[in-house]
Amino acid sequence: MAAPLAGRVALVAGATRGAGRGIAVELGAAGATVYVTGRSTRARRSEYDRPETIEDTADLVTAAGGRGIAVPVDHLEADQVAALVDRIGTERGRLDVLVNDIWGGENLFEWDVPVWEHDLDRGLRLLRLAVETHAVTSHHALPLLLRRPGGLVVEVTDGTADYNRDHYRVSFFYDLAKTAVLRMAFALGHELGPRGATALALTPGWLRSEIMLDHFGVREENWRDALPATPHFAISETPRYVGRAVAALAADPDVARHNGRSRSSGGLAREYGFTDLDGSRPDAWRYLAEVQDRDRPADVTGYR
Repeated sequence: MAAPLAGRVALVAGATRGAGRGIAVELGAAGATVYVTGRSTRARRSEYDRPETIEDTADLVTAAGGRGIAVPVDHLEADQVAALVDRIGTERGRLDVLVNDIWGGENLFEWDVPVWEHDLDRGLRLLRLAVETHAVTSHHALPLLLRRPGGLVVEVTDGTADYNRDHYRVSFFYDLAKTAVLRMAFALGHELGPRGATALALTPGWLRSEIMLDHFGVREENWRDALPATPHFAISETPRYVGRAVAALAADPDVARHNGRSRSSGGLAREYGFTDLDGSRPDAWRYLAEVQDRDRPADVTGYR
């Protein structure tokens, strides 16, 4: 049986770790050729100073059944992004899927610190990494994506439009960054829809990323050991879950119905029928609104 994305070309911008890595691997599992970018390589780490690299992600894509191609790119540098897109155009002649997952702000925001007390340089750096990078990448990549009808752009954020509209998210800078990405998807939907492409915003739930697992002192194999201290972590999901959401969207001939909209991994799992690696379907944003935010005891019954 042919892989649903065989012959398709994707760019996952910000694929070193977390959601970006999960998305890249699942696009590869569906047969796509996936260009993966980031600043952490085997030769040089970014300021995160973590062990994950884009070469590792590319190897995982290839092992999953696709073809992974690692390209070191700082998406704040327009010339590097332009060179990346030129390379994809020269080597493949097409771009079918663009995933803007560039973030880089994990160590820059301060929880519940008002804007006048928050470190200004760190806050502005966060906005550049989380917002400007997406704009730079879209500016350079979309002409290639629009060469063929049916292209897909996924703006990865934290929180659905409905949830973020009514909830303060962490801090002024974090809230602004995540809401800006939602609006980017809305604006891109207006610009791409009439030209035969689709743009949408997508959020994972509580992600068991490499950084989150390290924070709780657990591994994927024993992540439930974190539940006694943080019971609501029971709703968490692997990065592959949001990856399966992107793969399902990319394979959907009617994906245009999502144009300009905000979607979540849990919501798309119900629609497309995919599961997380353990066979469950966590619906984190519904859980947060109905259980965690109402200070109810942790109970994921009916939510995964």
